[in-house]
Amino acid sequence: MIENLVIVESPAKARTIEKFLGKDYVVKSSFGHVRDLAKKNLGIDIENDFNPDYIISADKKKVVKELKDLSKKANTVWIASDEDREGEAIAWHLQEVLGLDHAKTKRIVFHEITKDAIQRAIENPRNIDINLVNAQQARRILDRLVGFELSPLLWKKVKPSLSAGRVQSVAVKLIVEREREINAFTPKSYFRVLARFVKEGDSVTGQELKADLSKRFDTIGETREFLEKCKPATFTVGSVEKKPGKKSPSPPFTTSTLQQEASRKLGYSVSQTMAIAQRLYESGLITYMRTDSVNLSSMAISTASAEIKSSFGEKYLKVRKYATKSKGAQEAHEAIRPTYISNRTIEGGNQEKRLYELIWKRTIASQMSDAQLERTTIKIDISTAVEHFVATGEVLFFDGFLKVYMESFDDEHDEETGSLLPPMKQNDMLTYKIMEAVQKFTTPAARYTEASLVKKMEELGIGRPSTYAPTITTIQNRNYVIKETREGQKREITSLVLKNGNIEQKELSENFGQEKQKLFPTDIGIVVNDFLEQYFVEIMNYNFTADVEKEFDSIALGEAEWTEMISKFYDPFHKKVDETMQTSEKSKGERILGTDPDSGKPVSVKIGRFGPMVQIGDVEDEEKPRFASLLKGQSMESLTMEEAMDLFKLPRTLGQFEDADVTAAIGRFGPYIRHQNKFVSLGKEDDPHTVTLDHAIELIRKKREEEKNRIIKEFDDKPGLQVLNGRYGPYIAYNKKNYKIPKSKKPDELTLEECLEIIEKAPDKPARRRKK
Repeated sequence: MIENLVIVESPAKARTIEKFLGKDYVVKSSFGHVRDLAKKNLGIDIENDFNPDYIISADKKKVVKELKDLSKKANTVWIASDEDREGEAIAWHLQEVLGLDHAKTKRIVFHEITKDAIQRAIENPRNIDINLVNAQQARRILDRLVGFELSPLLWKKVKPSLSAGRVQSVAVKLIVEREREINAFTPKSYFRVLARFVKEGDSVTGQELKADLSKRFDTIGETREFLEKCKPATFTVGSVEKKPGKKSPSPPFTTSTLQQEASRKLGYSVSQTMAIAQRLYESGLITYMRTDSVNLSSMAISTASAEIKSSFGEKYLKVRKYATKSKGAQEAHEAIRPTYISNRTIEGGNQEKRLYELIWKRTIASQMSDAQLERTTIKIDISTAVEHFVATGEVLFFDGFLKVYMESFDDEHDEETGSLLPPMKQNDMLTYKIMEAVQKFTTPAARYTEASLVKKMEELGIGRPSTYAPTITTIQNRNYVIKETREGQKREITSLVLKNGNIEQKELSENFGQEKQKLFPTDIGIVVNDFLEQYFVEIMNYNFTADVEKEFDSIALGEAEWTEMISKFYDPFHKKVDETMQTSEKSKGERILGTDPDSGKPVSVKIGRFGPMVQIGDVEDEEKPRFASLLKGQSMESLTMEEAMDLFKLPRTLGQFEDADVTAAIGRFGPYIRHQNKFVSLGKEDDPHTVTLDHAIELIRKKREEEKNRIIKEFDDKPGLQVLNGRYGPYIAYNKKNYKIPKSKKPDELTLEECLEIIEKAPDKPARRRKK
């Protein structure tokens, strides 16, 4: 017999817990969920109160058998999955699948994996909270219904193999709306005037005062007129205003704020941050990483206080108790913090160390004193103009929490703020050293990063801590959204410089529109979004999505019945799907660009079988339409007629090499070079419209060299049989099948007989099921 069997959801968590429990405890992992909704018939009995049909996953049958055998031998079974809804559902599924006796089954939860927390949990076991389970079931079933009903509709009305999701579709909508806002934005030019002053008589040794004109000018004429006024002007300090100020620390991390700061400070993606945090949690180094609470336990505050006093002194300590503002805060536990605050650093990989350090600093800073500073504003009057210059700066008197941590922001800019100002008093006379007016342009709202999208979703109440990362991963995997860095463009700008009484005009250039790791909607993402917006207004409504989250919260609190909530949503939704299937037109996002000057046929851009394309002519015409794929970086929404016609200049013959034509074209998998019926992909920096014959020959030769190095051995008696170098090492290729070479054999010494023997003895592989 086993005295105690503890079941957790991950092997890493099991290893950490084993360290704290004695020999009377056997700790095993379920490796996450052991069962899920069946794929057949939705996995939901709609007619019978949406009764779910759960089946054990094929890859979990062995795990379930082992846990079932162990649980029969155990006196007590402790289910210690995570304390959120997903963890509660895992506990419930385990109880159901393993057929556990309720009398000898205990549910325990802890939000940090420490000896004290585990012992407290064992001393205070509880039953499985069926309300939390039902909230998770409601989410899973609602999302399955939406996905399974909308996806076939998209296959028929837009393009095969598409899919839709309730929260994912709204996340894509946010990105599409931002993209259209940016595309519709017209930059407006203005001139900003900056000047450097010194006290009169101090022009050689005096400290410079940098100031910004309070007004922006619309035209170069107005700007020049102002600078002309400044030539004879006298400049006087009109006022010096000093105000005491303070900066307060941010609360400890929640899931979303951790994702945002890790993105800004460490450059981690949202899913990367969650994976690293999961490893830290399961190793017992931080508290549970899926939370929207900013609360810290009394013990954590006490430990942080002791750490601050011993490291920085009493004056740096200011105890704070933060309260969670979110009404629908799902989790009742703590913010994300180190389990042992006295540990400044940890052992482990570089990523784990950096994220842990960020969490440690934010936690400590939250209990530290405000930074004390003095903000100074100096107003400079101009004798010949009504405008005035303003210089601002600040002096830090006491660093407080800034000694440890400063929060980053998405809209940080590089303009000089907070600089130390030279001593000035009212009526001081100033002399300008240089005055420069630089042309600037207004900018649209910034595209979303993964982190800023999480922030927006949280503001709108869309999703919960456990859903942010999966949502963002899903919309990228479905190719509705891409994350990429894009080069900027150059534009000419004008500068006017006033120096020594002379105005000089300079023509400069600047880069603009650079994007680093930003989210862009794809053409198919835009078409799907527009289709859903047209026919499913309610599902795409931000308030509706947020209200659904609140209903899940009500179910979790036992205030609502989950089947009633699903029924209220499903009946009108199903009716709308049927109606749309019958009455809606096929949507390909088609846009007419103009008329082909040669044939007189219409030129349009639309979604085709292999993605966005330009079409000349109609399917109904006697002569077949002509098609061309869009280039990388081109968008259906912004494509011009000229750009579309350029696509039909392909395939383009570059010349001859080895008595055969070399052509450049675009195919299903992107731009390529064709020579002697062989294909060579063009690089990201190559354009099929401009690539030269010399560069194409270089690419052809390079590919030949790669293929030559790939072949280890060939046999004259069996031309189709080769020993090749592959991505995962050497292998045998024969009749379009690959065979593993035993470790005992040297690939370059294999004989034909040995190869045929390996092929003959190779086990039959089951046919791979194609993923939908």
